[in-house]
Amino acid sequence: MKAFDKNYHPPGTPPGTLIAHHEHDDDYTVRLWGYDNNALQEVLCTDIEQTQTIKTDTNAVTWLDISGLHDPETIRHLGALNKIHPLALEDLLNHGQRPKIDHLDNYVFIILNLPKLVDEEIIIEQISLFASQGKIISLCQSDGAIFEPVRERLRQQLGRLRHNDASYLLYVLIDTVIDAAFPVLENLSDSIETLEENILQNPDKSQMHTLHRLKRDLLLLRKTLWPQREVLNQLLRDEIDVLNPAHRLYFNDCHDHVIQIIDLIETYREMLNGLLDLYLSSLNNRMNDIMRVLTIIATIFIPLTFLV
Repeated sequence: MKAFDKNYHPPGTPPGTLIAHHEHDDDYTVRLWGYDNNALQEVLCTDIEQTQTIKTDTNAVTWLDISGLHDPETIRHLGALNKIHPLALEDLLNHGQRPKIDHLDNYVFIILNLPKLVDEEIIIEQISLFASQGKIISLCQSDGAIFEPVRERLRQQLGRLRHNDASYLLYVLIDTVIDAAFPVLENLSDSIETLEENILQNPDKSQMHTLHRLKRDLLLLRKTLWPQREVLNQLLRDEIDVLNPAHRLYFNDCHDHVIQIIDLIETYREMLNGLLDLYLSSLNNRMNDIMRVLTIIATIFIPLTFLV
């Protein structure tokens, strides 16, 4: 498991300051999408400035799809072009933010956590979303592969995506991020079942290391995914101009998925606590068997030793 590290500014740093916390490169991807029911425009931009020179249909939904951007100057330029608050830009650069939703001027700013499995390790990636009337801006911490199914749905005109407004696109992006937790939890479920079988058959010290690793993984998921329930609660509870009331049912479905994920995490934690008790019981039973054998041996040889 890879620790979920939060980036901090030095104490006393002015709010809204953009500082690079690690080495970065210019290998980021910017796609500009403009679509409606009849047409789709996809442009792979070479820089942030190009997103302003390309104009989409005023009646179309605009999606600025950005992946792998870590350069403070480029982020500052992105904020100037789209009138994004400096505090929101600071959160974009300082990865490791707690999931939240902020109402800033004429748009909504949402931060979500995306769990991924990389070489059997759980990695948490920050996903940032800006939603305004007719426009969505998404920023993925890494390569943005999580949204590739959404891009294909646009290209192939699958489902309802091309027939709805930006509010529905926001739902699709949020739903994609939230549902990414299910494959991770399924992998953990398989590991827990395997561990249980091994403990029942032949308990040893290596299984204790596995058990503690799984408990750390579940603790990480609980810490990073639990706040997303409150994000969905606010989306459903607050009056947000950029959200279409007709899509409230879809966001409610996202909320249901968050509750399912939290329930699974709590269930798996309880199962691991039960496996710890099972492991200790198995060791005690093995120790009792060994002591029984030693007692029998001692009962046989002690009289012979006494006679000798």
